Amino acid sequence: MDAKQDGSKTSSSASKTTVWAAVIGNSLVAITKIVAATFSGSAAMASEAIHSVVDTGNEALLLYGMRRSLRRPDAEHPFGYGRELYFWSFIVALLLFGFGCVASVVQGIDQIRHPQPIEHAWVIYTVLGLSLLFEGGSWLVALRGFNPSVGDEGYLAAIRKSKDPPQFVVLLEDTAALIGIAIVFVGTWASAYWGEPRIDGVASLAIGVLLGTISVVLARESKALLIGERADPELQDEVFAIARATPGVVCPNGVVSTQLAPDQVVVALSVQFEDRLTTPEIENIVVEMEAKVRQAQPQVLILYVKPQSPEAFAAGQSRIRGRRT
Repeated sequence: MDAKQDGSKTSSSASKTTVWAAVIGNSLVAITKIVAATFSGSAAMASEAIHSVVDTGNEALLLYGMRRSLRRPDAEHPFGYGRELYFWSFIVALLLFGFGCVASVVQGIDQIRHPQPIEHAWVIYTVLGLSLLFEGGSWLVALRGFNPSVGDEGYLAAIRKSKDPPQFVVLLEDTAALIGIAIVFVGTWASAYWGEPRIDGVASLAIGVLLGTISVVLARESKALLIGERADPELQDEVFAIARATPGVVCPNGVVSTQLAPDQVVVALSVQFEDRLTTPEIENIVVEMEAKVRQAQPQVLILYVKPQSPEAFAAGQSRIRGRRT
């Protein structure tokens, strides 16, 4: 087994570890926040409790999607079920908005319109301390799992380029949870200090805006993968270079790809072969090319090679562009 195959398995294992750590951490946090919200009557704490419950359910859905995506191809789905992971990641983004964002906004508006005093503020501070411990541990696991994919362009660029939603979904959710803890602390302290419970409602609204923003980012990235995002440009460049270096190939005309799962890619390659070659010889060259591509990029599940002249390839591209307009 080569280094890239090892890297693919390590990435998959890291994703599962990240999600399980988040499930455990968010379950503990949800229980403590529910208790604190019940005793204190804080709208912001209630929003955070809902947030943690939704996060726990979201991570369970990610685990379900990861398991479903591993099913083998069959007659109904000849390319396998890899995109189930992207589907459930998109559902997670919708749930975060529907239950987390909306519920927090509703809680905040209700507290502003019908303010209820904060009781037992010390309970909230205790729970926030425990939540910081649990959420911080989960966040560190997610950060360590995601860090290898972060380059010089930073975290936002890495999230946009990532083909592995569990890694960035958990990282963003845990980041939102830590920011939410800070918002609850400020809202609770200010409400108790000035005796103005409406500040607690404003804090709940702020949490709703935070969750809404995160859910939009997650939905956007998951949607791009779900509808068929291209593979990493470096992978396409390497496939192109392998084709160009293969004996019997005059020149590769172009390559297109689509990501089926974090470790599954379909690649289609247009190639001009030497005119002297017979059909059996071209078939042998294609087999050799496929072996080299899979050795260099094990995530290439299927490689389609189309013998084509540059003129025919250019005409085909023109037809495609014409349909789009």
